[in-house]
Amino acid sequence: MMEDSKQETGGQGDTVVSTLSGEISEMSMSSMNQNSGSLPVSSSFSERLSSSSHQQQQQHDDGGSKSAAMLVTSNPTSISAMSGSIPPPFRSNIPPNRQYPVPNSLPAVLPNSVSAPSIPSALDATSPQNGEHRAMRALQSPSSKIETIKNWSISTYKCTKQMMFERMGKSSRTVDSELESRIEHLRDIKRRYLQVLGLSRAFTSHFYHVIQTQQALAEAFADLAQKSPELQQEFLYNADTQRNLHKNGEILLSALNFFLSSVNTLCNKTIEDTISTIRQYESSRLEYDAYRSDLELMLQMPKTEATSVKIEEAQKNFNVYKISYEKLRDDVNIKLQFLDENRIKVMHKQLLLFHNAISAYFSGNQQALESTLKQFSIKVRSPNSSEASWLEQ
Repeated sequence: MMEDSKQETGGQGDTVVSTLSGEISEMSMSSMNQNSGSLPVSSSFSERLSSSSHQQQQQHDDGGSKSAAMLVTSNPTSISAMSGSIPPPFRSNIPPNRQYPVPNSLPAVLPNSVSAPSIPSALDATSPQNGEHRAMRALQSPSSKIETIKNWSISTYKCTKQMMFERMGKSSRTVDSELESRIEHLRDIKRRYLQVLGLSRAFTSHFYHVIQTQQALAEAFADLAQKSPELQQEFLYNADTQRNLHKNGEILLSALNFFLSSVNTLCNKTIEDTISTIRQYESSRLEYDAYRSDLELMLQMPKTEATSVKIEEAQKNFNVYKISYEKLRDDVNIKLQFLDENRIKVMHKQLLLFHNAISAYFSGNQQALESTLKQFSIKVRSPNSSEASWLEQ
């Protein structure tokens, strides 16, 4: 009996304790709900939004085991966010039902077209040159590219074959004896002019060092004249002589530089331009002979319908390359004629300048040296002097 009464008393105590704890928890929840609108929330607006979105995602993953009301009740921060009671620093005029994306995440629904224009396309749209290039590529179809590559391959094969046959003596080549002799003469002249140009550069370089040494020697003589009274007069004579030689040497150096510049322009620009046209002519001659040999070979074949078509196409190609060859041959003849006239005129003037300047300098005729430079309109300028300003000019 005693034990039964104790058990009943213990059961009643446990019931009372559980009842009291339930009431206390209800009171604490109600007080928290009442004070949730008035107490300031420490978390930021973005954190509250992220927490609410995280809880909604959890609700979706659990399969709807908890209701939305329980989630709102369990998080006071989400209550204040959903009810619109936002602290003053975060209030705005945006409607409360607006959907915000989750920070630092991709949007829930991607657009239909995810591909952006590539960088070359954007450059093509802004640059006019790239736009023209893109238009040309659009107009050029793949079939035309293949046709171009095919024609180039055939032409290269025919020219290589013709070149090898000419070297082995199995094929003939078109020869214009007069034009070939003029071309060979021009190449020989260029080699000799380049040799003269190299020697003249070496002479000018050595002479430049000579006049620099003469200037240093004149300064040394003048310094010794001040420190040696017994030989002052002799030192001064030699100093004046070296100064005059240095002055005349600068005049001769200006004439030599003018000669070098003119001969260099003649060799490396004027003659080289004609030689580049000659190279084009020789290439055109090789193509002409290749298609001529191909046409002659086809004419020897028995005449059938297939061969007649090939002969007609070969005749058409032969005529095209024949016109190109004749045009370049005429261009080479004209350029050689004008080059000879220009070369003779330039070299006559430069050789006269070179002779007069060298003779006047080494004979000690200063007046003849200065008149030579005036005759060819050459301005004397010391290597160490700076250019005159635009006010002095």
